[in-house]
Amino acid sequence: MNTHDSPHTALTPSTAACEIARLSRDARFDGVFFTAVLTTRIYCRPVCPARAPKAENVVYYASAAAAQAQGFRPCLRCRPELAPGNLLWSHSEHLVTRALKLINEGFLADHPLDALAERLNVGTRQLRRLFVKYLGAPPIAVHATQRLLFAKQLLTETALSITDVALASGFGSVRRFNSAFAEANHAEPRAFRRSPAIRADAAMVLRLGYRPPYDFKAVLGFLFNRALPGIESVDAQSYQRVFGPPQSPGWLRVSAAPAGQHALRLELYNVAPAQLLNVVTRIRRMFDLDVDPQAIAQTLSTSPSLAPLVERYPGLRLPGGWDGFEVAVRAVLGQQVSVAAARTLASRIVQRFGTPVEMPGIPGLNRLFPAAQQLADAHLDQLGITQARINTIRSIARALIEGQVDFAVEQPLETFIRRWVQLPGIGEWTAHYIAMRVLKHPDAFPAADLILRREANPDGAPLSTKTLLELAESWRPWRAYSVMYLWRAATDAAAARRV
Repeated sequence: MNTHDSPHTALTPSTAACEIARLSRDARFDGVFFTAVLTTRIYCRPVCPARAPKAENVVYYASAAAAQAQGFRPCLRCRPELAPGNLLWSHSEHLVTRALKLINEGFLADHPLDALAERLNVGTRQLRRLFVKYLGAPPIAVHATQRLLFAKQLLTETALSITDVALASGFGSVRRFNSAFAEANHAEPRAFRRSPAIRADAAMVLRLGYRPPYDFKAVLGFLFNRALPGIESVDAQSYQRVFGPPQSPGWLRVSAAPAGQHALRLELYNVAPAQLLNVVTRIRRMFDLDVDPQAIAQTLSTSPSLAPLVERYPGLRLPGGWDGFEVAVRAVLGQQVSVAAARTLASRIVQRFGTPVEMPGIPGLNRLFPAAQQLADAHLDQLGITQARINTIRSIARALIEGQVDFAVEQPLETFIRRWVQLPGIGEWTAHYIAMRVLKHPDAFPAADLILRREANPDGAPLSTKTLLELAESWRPWRAYSVMYLWRAATDAAAARRV
């Protein structure tokens, strides 16, 4: 008998490719598909260290939800909850992609499926049909699997009480959580408790997986140059940040997990259980943990100007921002000035208008970035900021408050750009930069950027914006990543000239 073909293979590689990947335990395919074993009724990641089952006993699924919908339970050795997200379609604006972004943001935790369909301007039945067609499971099942796998990770890696785990994973009732968890895992939640008791004032530690290659050092370098004193702290090993409500702030630290794990180590302190999934989702997006580097490299390597950079800088990522308004203000301050100058101006805003907080034991982290309400009518004079940019910052704040613009993750890039450039002082460059850092849209492209126009033609005069846009057509749908490669080349070239 040949390897069983899953009825839902639209988002998975070919059966032959899946077979090669699972037998070689290729981490590049982690989360791209899942392997379900008919004899054990267990589903695994392609990197599972267990002995490989026979091909005739294997079925491949595009998502963990599809495997669980067919009655398979998650493997205890490879732990599917640690697999990076499957954003194989992250470059598209397909309806399923947009719906998945909302589900990952927790939309279905607070709204019914009808509301999700209405948000996307599609019928509920059509939305359900598309999910079954492409992911092998309806939206509610995808959402439920996400919650249950997150709960399994919390039970395994933290000392949270089962009540808090239920709350963190979106269950309003411990009884309902126990029932759903036991049905999915064939065991009660308490059977997965592995973490010993820890001090109440100690940080919670979670592992966040990614697909290699991943240049964590480059991500830290990018964030280091833009870090705001008082809010963030970045060094060669980690990123730290204070966040949360002023009356009860928390902090986080992101660092590399031990070699060979293909994961980052996230430490969290003073985060309410109900906010845990949201915080983890933000960090995954900020550090670009769910992208498929193979897909990016395959597209950009066809460009004569980018191919050497793709080879020189494997695993380059698109660093995001923690807060949309914060990134937008930084983008305005960075118009036609250096990164260092923009950071200086933003730091002055933080010191003048940021909310002071107390974080015992975390020196230097003592501010929260001001909210839109705080800057809508703020007197930003005497901070070295031009009046035009002051007006733009105020306009952004008011537009966000009034709902004229937003950072909704599901909106198409064209819609986002069109709405933002209507604000005074916001041009194409600024709007695309915000889309890169906040929406994490992989095809955002600030084509007017002088460094991009210069690096795209290093042996001649800088290209015109129009010429660069024409050249970058072949870089779609990963133009935002071409930006990172060109900026990295420029940074290294500048460093070499200083030596």
